[in-house]
Amino acid sequence: MLQIAVCDDDKHMVSVCARAAEEGLHQCGSIGRVISYTDSRNLLCDITEDGFFFDLLLLDIEMPGVTGMELAGKIRPFLPDIKIIFITSHVEYAIDAFELSVFRYVPKSELERRLPGAIRDAVKLLELEDGRTYTIQTSSRLERLPYKEILYIEREGRNACIVTGSGTAKVRKSLQQVWEELNAEEFLFIDRGCIINLIHIMQVKDGMAVLKNGTALPISRSHLQSVKEQINSYWGKHI
Repeated sequence: MLQIAVCDDDKHMVSVCARAAEEGLHQCGSIGRVISYTDSRNLLCDITEDGFFFDLLLLDIEMPGVTGMELAGKIRPFLPDIKIIFITSHVEYAIDAFELSVFRYVPKSELERRLPGAIRDAVKLLELEDGRTYTIQTSSRLERLPYKEILYIEREGRNACIVTGSGTAKVRKSLQQVWEELNAEEFLFIDRGCIINLIHIMQVKDGMAVLKNGTALPISRSHLQSVKEQINSYWGKHI
């Protein structure tokens, strides 16, 4: 079940955004819960002190106490994979919002037109990232790695080294074999020695694939155009 939080010091805006979130869940056929806040400090406390988990946040940027920008920065260490939709009246905040790697930025002047679609897209992405696992089996252990946690896979001698946010796991297989076993379109070769999970790509810049955690991986010249095309095709199909 998806967990969504809405936070705005304006009670009317909270109500509007909460209804949009519930409608977005309904349109996607998803089960979820929407929790509303009118004080950003309460939301921050619930996440950082009481361990509340959320998949998606709808945040007003201009709030007293703790602003939406400050809130996003403070909760990232606790919920690194959370999707954030910023809502604001001030266009100049857009650049700062994107620097915080938010999912979407919605001006209040275009709320009715743009917010429902942003929520639907976020819900689709959350469901896309969930569910599937890759099994690693050796003589001594059996481990399942969720696809969404795999950042990239690189060749290391005769092994394939699978890198996740929490560590690495090695299998005695070729990259081609691992790629075929994954059998998922979000995994693509960016070099003969590296497969990347494009769900984690934030940008392609200067011949590098930059991931959400800041890791930058080189894309070979022979793969660069193909990688760009596959990323555009993938997101165009799923979002």
